[in-house]
Amino acid sequence: MTLGPLEYTVIGFKGNNFDGSIADEILRVVQSGTIALVDVIFITKDSDGEVAVIELDNTEDPRFAGFGSLISDLGGLLTPEDIDQLAASMPVDTSGLVLLFEHRWAVRIKQAIGAAGGFLISRETIAPEILEMVNAELESGQLSA
Repeated sequence: MTLGPLEYTVIGFKGNNFDGSIADEILRVVQSGTIALVDVIFITKDSDGEVAVIELDNTEDPRFAGFGSLISDLGGLLTPEDIDQLAASMPVDTSGLVLLFEHRWAVRIKQAIGAAGGFLISRETIAPEILEMVNAELESGQLSA
């Protein structure tokens, strides 16, 4: 089986104000086959820096109700060490939804590259915020194209 590239993203919520409303959009990209979730965890870090990991299958918490269908077959690849490292990078009084996902859209491209005798030399992800900053600087005349 060919796998697409794996990536993790940590989505932060100041003041631990996570309400779960993003589950619908995550479900949409999973159902479309754009990504496949490999692991999902939720980390909270209180104002004293104390960390807690919350299982998303906690049916008692309404914030996680929309994630039920998303987490049923996850592989659980994030280790306790990974989680500790992610938690350490989070600001205090913040929660983080950690999504480890496979880029399913890239599987057929990867197969085509291999069939053509090609191979990946380099890959880098550029955050949209960086692109927005560069565009703003270009528009203001601070950078030349």
